[in-house]
Amino acid sequence: MEKKQAIDELRTLKDFIRWGYSQLNQSEAFFGHGTDNALDDIYALIMHALNLPFDMPEAYLETRLTTDERSKIVDWLEKRIEQRVPTAYLSNEAWFCHLPFYVDERVLIPRSPIAELIEAEFTPWLEPDDVHAILDLCTGSGCIAIACAYAFPEASVDAVDISHDALDVTRQNIQRHGLEEQVRAIESDIFENVPPTKYDLIVSNPPYVSQDEMQTLPDEYRHEPALGLEAGQDGLDIVHHILSQAGDYLSDNGVLIVEVGNSQEALIQAYPHVPFLWLDFTRGGEGVFMLTAEQVQQI
Repeated sequence: MEKKQAIDELRTLKDFIRWGYSQLNQSEAFFGHGTDNALDDIYALIMHALNLPFDMPEAYLETRLTTDERSKIVDWLEKRIEQRVPTAYLSNEAWFCHLPFYVDERVLIPRSPIAELIEAEFTPWLEPDDVHAILDLCTGSGCIAIACAYAFPEASVDAVDISHDALDVTRQNIQRHGLEEQVRAIESDIFENVPPTKYDLIVSNPPYVSQDEMQTLPDEYRHEPALGLEAGQDGLDIVHHILSQAGDYLSDNGVLIVEVGNSQEALIQAYPHVPFLWLDFTRGGEGVFMLTAEQVQQI
C-alpha cells in the first residue's frame, strides 16, 4: 500500500496497528532498542505519534483518526522502515527501570540488563543502607545514574561521560526527574575529572563493541553515536581504563559492575587470573561482571 493510499483508506487506530505490523514484519527491520518484535514496535510508534498512553482502554482502538494523525503515523513508519530509524529516536523517549527518559541521536537508546540489578538494589552484593555514593561511568542519557538515584534515595550519584552532547541529554533527564540535588553530571574521560571520592558502587555500561563487530551491526545502530559503541580492536579500550583505576575510587566494601556484552571472552582472555563474577538475568542479557573492591585492587 502506497503512502497516500494508506492515509486515504485506513481509518481507525486498529487499522494502523494492523497495517503497520504487516509493514514492519516484511521490512526486515531490527528490533533491539526497547522492543524485540514488530507488534510491540509499531504499537509504541503509533502511541507515541498520537501522544496516547500505552494502557489506553481497548475500546479506543476503534476510534477514527484525523488526516494529520494518519499522515504523521505514515511518516514515522516510513522513517522507521526506509531509514531504519529506531522508534525511540522518532518519539524521543525510551523506558528504563520503568522510568521514562528523553533520548535522541546524541546518546545510545537505554537497553542494558543492568536495569534488573538496579531494581534489586544490587543485592546480595551490596547492603542498600550502606550505599552512600554511586558513580556511573559512560552515563549517556543518564538512565543508569537516575535509576540508581531512585533505588538509593539517600545516596549521591555522579554521572560521568566524555561527550558534552551526551551530558546535555543527561542534564535534561536529571531535570525531568527532579534530581538536581542528588545526581551530578561530570564531563570526564573516565576518571580524569572525577573528584577524589570513595564510591560504594561504580557501575558502567561503557562502549564495548569491537572493530569487527561494528561492521556487522544492523542499520538501526548506525543512528547511534559511534563514540558510545566502538572501543578499539577487541572492544575493551574503555574497560581496561576502568579496571586500572577503579580501585582508587571504591570504598572498602564497594563493588564494580561493568557490562562488556560480546567482549566477555576477550576480557577473560586478557585477565585470566581475575575472578570475574558473571551475572545472570531473568529477562535476558549477558556479559555483565562484578568485582569487589578487594578483587579490583589485586588487578
